Amino acid sequence: MAAGLLAAPAAAGAADAEAASCATAWGSTPEGTLGIAPGQVTSVRSGRHACFDRVVVDVRGRSGGFYVRYVDAVTQDGSGDPVPLRGGARLLVVVGAPSYDDDYRPTYAPADATELVDTRGARTLRQVASAGSFEGQTTLGIGVRARLPFRTSTISDGRTTRLVVDVAHRW
Repeated sequence: MAAGLLAAPAAAGAADAEAASCATAWGSTPEGTLGIAPGQVTSVRSGRHACFDRVVVDVRGRSGGFYVRYVDAVTQDGSGDPVPLRGGARLLVVVGAPSYDDDYRPTYAPADATELVDTRGARTLRQVASAGSFEGQTTLGIGVRARLPFRTSTISDGRTTRLVVDVAHRW
């Protein structure tokens, strides 16, 4: 019985240490600026980290920027039809690059536009879906557990630009 009593404070201490290490200064307000550039979206992938879930959009070449914000509903480019997303909140992600080349051949053609990445096991992500590529930009919807803090960044090596969207596991 004494061993059980000693384990509880240790578990509580571990939880407190994890909470402190996952503290962020992130917010939930819109981020980014959007323009048009000659790059093309080539893939979308996700990752799971100790304190956040991540979505990465790969662009061959240069991206024209991005715009990410929470919305009541994500809608299809062109038609305006709603994009159903699982979760308690929805992030709109617009990338300033199409998912087709100059001859309108697809550069990113997912097998299932409603399930771009596998979100099983993710703590925050519930679904990532395509909302289309129209007039030089590509739009995604990210369904998340709740309206949680997020951050965005880009990484470029001159050949590829990566838009990174991290969504925290908690406030």
